[in-house]
Amino acid sequence: MQRSESLWPLYVTLKSTEVQVGRWSQTRWEIDALLPASGEKPEGAHAVMMELFLDERANYRLNLDLDTPKLFVICDDKGDGVPVPMAVTANQNVAAGALEGDTPVLTCPIPEAIGCWLESFLTRHGEQPINAHRRKHINVRGELKSKRGQA
Repeated sequence: MQRSESLWPLYVTLKSTEVQVGRWSQTRWEIDALLPASGEKPEGAHAVMMELFLDERANYRLNLDLDTPKLFVICDDKGDGVPVPMAVTANQNVAAGALEGDTPVLTCPIPEAIGCWLESFLTRHGEQPINAHRRKHINVRGELKSKRGQA
């Protein structure tokens, strides 16, 4: 698998740690390694694809402009409590959508090479304006009065 302008195959390795929450112990999963899938697959690694989309450029810019930009590894939960990496994204909205659907999402700082790749994608395709959509106010009473006057 080769890296392209909008695709980067990666190997993701996870590790678990036992943490104490009150009187209970709990397993917490975190990213152990995030490597380019250009060489030999490490033991226990999962091959995932990071894909960039033109309509997500504003979200990539918002992430890169943070003090500590993050990558989000979206996982699948097979029911045994062990997350399986399925995709990697730099879009916070995609990660938030996955979390709302009770899909496990792990984070890690963006490696420098991936940050440069994201910057070059944005440079090549241009910055997308950040649109804050605001609903237009509808004067319902005024519309009702005008309809009554016409009838």
